[in-house]
Formats: sequence, C-alpha cells, structure tokens
Amino acid sequence: MSDQGFDDVLFPLAIGAGTSSGPEWRTELVALASGVEVRNARWASSRRRWDVASAVSSVADLARLSAFFDARQGRLRGFRYRDLADHSSAPAGQVVSATDQVIGAGDGSKTTFQLQKTYEATVRRITKPVAGTVRIAVGGAELEEGWSVDALTGQISLDDPPAPGTPVTAGFEFDWTVRFDADRLDLTLEHVGAGRAISVPIIEIR
Repeated sequence: MSDQGFDDVLFPLAIGAGTSSGPEWRTELVALASGVEVRNARWASSRRRWDVASAVSSVADLARLSAFFDARQGRLRGFRYRDLADHSSAPAGQVVSATDQVIGAGDGSKTTFQLQKTYEATVRRITKPVAGTVRIAVGGAELEEGWSVDALTGQISLDDPPAPGTPVTAGFEFDWTVRFDADRLDLTLEHVGAGRAISVPIIEIR
C-alpha cells in the first residue's frame, strides 16, 4: 500500500463493545450451461471492514469525529485504526514476545525484513507497527540493539546479516491502515449532551 494520501494519525475515539468487523473476499461465480458452478478468487488476500458507530456516545464524540472526518476529506485520506480484537503479534490474551512471528531467514547477506503476521494459511504484511512495541530476535535470541524499524512501512533493518538459515522473528503491536468508506456521515443529536452516529464505515487500505 502506498502512503500517498495517508495521514499518520490514529482514529480519535475509543473503540469498545458494539463495533462490528470482519474480513471480506472477492469471489467471481460463473454458472456454466451444464449447471456446474465455477468459482474464481479475484483477491489474493482478504480485506477488513469495520463499522465504528458505537464509539460515538456524546456531543463531544460527535464533534471529534466530524472534525477528524473533515480533515481526512471523507474517503480521500487514510489513517491508523487500532482494532482491539486484532492488534498484536501474540495470541489473544498473551504478551508480545520477540519470537511471536517468523518474518524471514538469513542468507548471509540480507539485512532487511518485513514485519508480517500469519493467520493460518494467510500471511499479512504489517506496515504500521506501534512505536516502542517492536521486538526482534535472531536465532531465538532477542536483540537489544543493532536493528531499527521504519514506523511507516514496517521494514526491519539489521546492522549485521544473519547467517544462512537462521530464523528472524518479531513481536509487535500494530495499527491497521484504513480510510472512511463513505463521503458523508449521518450524526444525530439524541438530547443535550448525547449523540449518535448511524454508521461510520471504515475499510482497510491495501
């Protein structure tokens, strides 16, 4: 995903119960004259969607969301979103460790590796790690120094290339790169001091 049209800012409202989310695939279905159905995957990986309308509960929330939406110009500009159901390299409920995810193996010369997270058979590139949460290990031994991470691409740079076949692993928290999936927000003032959003759809940028 290109960072063109991306603002490195986090969605401003607290996310809690009531937020809906899930992966989306694009599948092409073709029914042949014989009645046989042919299915073709149009995408190599899924795309996440959320509706975060439940984050709005007060007039102050309405104002913050409206200002943030205007600053992003609707669907035009991307931003960071932290999904509390999926924002860590570690299994749910566990603490991040430097050996959570395999991100590559040494070949004696390579020094750059991309953060990634494996979901069973699917591997997703992680491009927006949370500052201060990334941990790196080479051959199972955590590195306290001798490496750096690009916070906007998720690329790890090691000072020294790992020996051939040596696994490089990482642990991290991360944000999703998203945009609003609408150019209009429907916001409702329920009564003095309280507000509600009808729908606030956001979608992953890939």
